[in-house]
Amino acid sequence: MQFRSTGSRLATAVTVVLAVTALGAGTLATAPAAFAATSAPAPAEQSTAGLPVFPEDAYLRGVGTTGFLSYSFDRSGNETLSWTPYDGGTPTRIQEPEDGSVTPTGSDVVVLGDGDWESDTTPLTLRNMADPAAPGVEIDLRPLNGRHVAILSPTSVLAQVTKEDGTAELHVVTKDGAATTNRKIAGLPADATEFTSSVVHDGVVLVGYATGPQDARVGGRALIDVAAGTVSTTYSSVESGYGFTSLMFSGSHVAWLDYAYGTGLYVTSVDRETGEEKKTVLGSRADEWYHELVGGWLVYGGAETPLKAVSLTTGETRDLLDHVSGTSPSVDGSAAASGSRAADGDGLFRIAAAADGAPTVTKVADTGQVVIPLEIDQVHVPDVAELDKAPGTVTLGWTLSRADAFVDVTLTHIATGKEFRKRLEGPSAGTLFSFAWDGVIEEVDATSRVTTVDAPNGKYAVEAEATLRDGSGEPAYQGWFTNIVRKANPHDYNDNGSTDVLARDANGVLWRDDLQNHPYEGRIVTSTSTRLGAGWGVYKQIEAVGNVGGAAHGDLIAVDGSGVQWLYLGKGDGTFATRLKLSGGWQIYNKLAGGSDLDGDNRPDLVGTDSAGVMWFYKGTGSYAKPFATRVRVGGGWQIYNHVTAVGNVAGTAAGDLVARDAAGVLWLYPGNGRGNFSTRVRIGAGWGGFSQLVGAGDLDDDGRPDLIGYGANRTYVYRSTGVAATPFVRQDTDLYANRSPYNSVS
Repeated sequence: MQFRSTGSRLATAVTVVLAVTALGAGTLATAPAAFAATSAPAPAEQSTAGLPVFPEDAYLRGVGTTGFLSYSFDRSGNETLSWTPYDGGTPTRIQEPEDGSVTPTGSDVVVLGDGDWESDTTPLTLRNMADPAAPGVEIDLRPLNGRHVAILSPTSVLAQVTKEDGTAELHVVTKDGAATTNRKIAGLPADATEFTSSVVHDGVVLVGYATGPQDARVGGRALIDVAAGTVSTTYSSVESGYGFTSLMFSGSHVAWLDYAYGTGLYVTSVDRETGEEKKTVLGSRADEWYHELVGGWLVYGGAETPLKAVSLTTGETRDLLDHVSGTSPSVDGSAAASGSRAADGDGLFRIAAAADGAPTVTKVADTGQVVIPLEIDQVHVPDVAELDKAPGTVTLGWTLSRADAFVDVTLTHIATGKEFRKRLEGPSAGTLFSFAWDGVIEEVDATSRVTTVDAPNGKYAVEAEATLRDGSGEPAYQGWFTNIVRKANPHDYNDNGSTDVLARDANGVLWRDDLQNHPYEGRIVTSTSTRLGAGWGVYKQIEAVGNVGGAAHGDLIAVDGSGVQWLYLGKGDGTFATRLKLSGGWQIYNKLAGGSDLDGDNRPDLVGTDSAGVMWFYKGTGSYAKPFATRVRVGGGWQIYNHVTAVGNVAGTAAGDLVARDAAGVLWLYPGNGRGNFSTRVRIGAGWGGFSQLVGAGDLDDDGRPDLIGYGANRTYVYRSTGVAATPFVRQDTDLYANRSPYNSVS
């Protein structure tokens, strides 16, 4: 696994992330200042004329009063959206939402949100690019069953609100702090739907709509005074126009795009004073024509024709640009066009009405190359990753400003400092660099052997360092948090979701083997073996009993030679707290079995069989001071068994179960009835006499059911539970205790 050292800067970023542990995790478009260690973006190249740069090979997306929105594609087909101010300031990249789009409005406000005309399925974010550092204003139209039609200001929209009967209304929806208000526009036909609009200027907007029966819809147009909330003038049209027409208006005219078979595309214009209607024929293909209204002049051109203007009053025409690649209206009544003219070359041009009403052309940006700085635009890190849920992985990702980079990722467990590192050599899609982490990390044991282990649960600092492949520029940094969680495993002592098995050797040393919580190449494999300490030879019985002390981790009880029972509370780091003396008199039991919830109260219980063969039930209390209630007699006859093990609910019954082995090596299942007792026993099968220990080991394979381990001096097997009482186990290989000296106790 490759990883390049990033020096003190990454170390500083990690330190900041580790320190600010009060913050949560999430997905962000711009990082909080406390986490960001990203270099400042490089300024765009300035043209020789002192104008801002219109990016080479870019397309015009929209304009406002202080800047313009352009988009381009890199060699991988990834789109880049940039807002460039006219005053020569640094361009701002805008990240398109994953499930939406960026919509220009003819003003400095751009809309980030859903582009579906039928309904906005996500809240809209109105971002005022006149102040790109300011947070966007979120307006959620979903409670109104609405979709946005036009943007009226940085805090208000014109929205179509669809009622339960299918009819629609236009509303002005405004966000004022945390409050959202709306008011209806009056004067529209009652059956008007499919609203669309022009840009808004001087407090007026031109909307289009459809009316009439479903099979005979006709188009309509209306000028609306937004402040008054009323329609001032209406017009008829050939098409309803949603998704097809472009609406335009000025102080003297209204206009929109229409289509007729045999004629093709044409612009319908209406003199607002006289009502005179004109048609200006364009051609057959909509994607080859651009058209805007500037005062009393229609500005239009095509992919293979120059941009010109025609007076809608006199019919006079004027040439504006030799070539045009895009146009966009502005709220101040002007229009912008990307293209070229012989006098001053390629660039972006503003077309506005002069004092006499005729269109004038002013170059506002030069075409040139813009170097996109490397930035981390979005971090895709979930608040919580539940690794025991399908597919058992968490996807972590970072959206970069460029694809020609690699990303070094470091996950640091806050509590222990354990790390996972990975280099992402290229994007998984577009400029998204992501991978699915299965919660496994590498560790080096005392013999310098590298092993893979399940990463501990808890809070992680997630660090990303992005670097351009050619080594140029400064790396970009980002840090965030996530929480790794798994369901509790009663046999998990180091809080990583996987089963730990405890074994005592002939010298009285206790060992903990950590098993990975999913099969590897068809086997249950051991991750690490850890020496816990000596002196455990004083105990006659050692039993893993699950969480009996009320904490989150599994605990251990041990009975010494004098019959005193001791409790070892699990600390969650693979070790145990100092032992606690519980009570004496336990020498009467020759078999103990714990860790299974036998009465359905979600707490593990304990059973013991005495020398007379009577089994006694000790209900778990959840208190470490007195973990078990007064014993209750279960029944006699248990002297026929030489081994009893609590295995949890392996049979799909009401509560935890027991398995018991008789002298002939036959194993019997006692299904729990949920009352601290058992249903009629079920014969599992013979041949179990070769095991010296049978261990209820928790969920070994992450399928939601507890499993069994059979330990013998020559071989160890895992028995995965099926949830079926008649055939509760399926045998599976494991490397647990392979080629090791025998143990005298396994739990």
